[in-house]
Amino acid sequence: MPVKKRATTTQTTKKAGDGSLSAVTAKRSVKSKAAGRPKRPGPPGVDTPGGGTSGVAPAGLATPRVATPRAAAIDKVKAAAARAASLKAVVINALDDMKALEIKVLDVRGLTDVADTMVIASGTSDRHVRSVAQKLVEKTKAAGFQPHGVEGQQDSDWVLIDLNEIIVHVMLPRVREFYGLEKLWDMTATKRAARA
Repeated sequence: MPVKKRATTTQTTKKAGDGSLSAVTAKRSVKSKAAGRPKRPGPPGVDTPGGGTSGVAPAGLATPRVATPRAAAIDKVKAAAARAASLKAVVINALDDMKALEIKVLDVRGLTDVADTMVIASGTSDRHVRSVAQKLVEKTKAAGFQPHGVEGQQDSDWVLIDLNEIIVHVMLPRVREFYGLEKLWDMTATKRAARA
């Protein structure tokens, strides 16, 4: 609904000696006063009194998203999930490039607070296990992920790389069979339901 504007009268008086009229009466409407002020930004074509916007965008224009604490939390969770997926891809590609054997990715959320994902892979020899672990650390650093720790590089039977969201175990096949980490940590949905 349009708002009616009332005209206002402003009187200004100047001194008689400065070469101008002694009294000047100027009538300006509220709209002409507002015309001299800069308009506040808003969607094009939607004007309100005072040069602002009505807060309602015309058809076809999207309204800007207002940042709320909940929206910020959702964005943070989405960013963390994207980061974890990116790290998982880097890890799997690095293991695959170094010809690691029997790569197994385990979802350990709900089983431990240490990590969300555990990756177990095997190497053919001590030297292969060590080189797989070194290359994995190099590739994760190059991708912008800093490992929190690397254990077991001296013996090279079993090297553990802690990448915060993902823990990677690179081991010899005999060590992998002896400790049986897959049996310990592999909890599929049916096994989790049976356990609960």
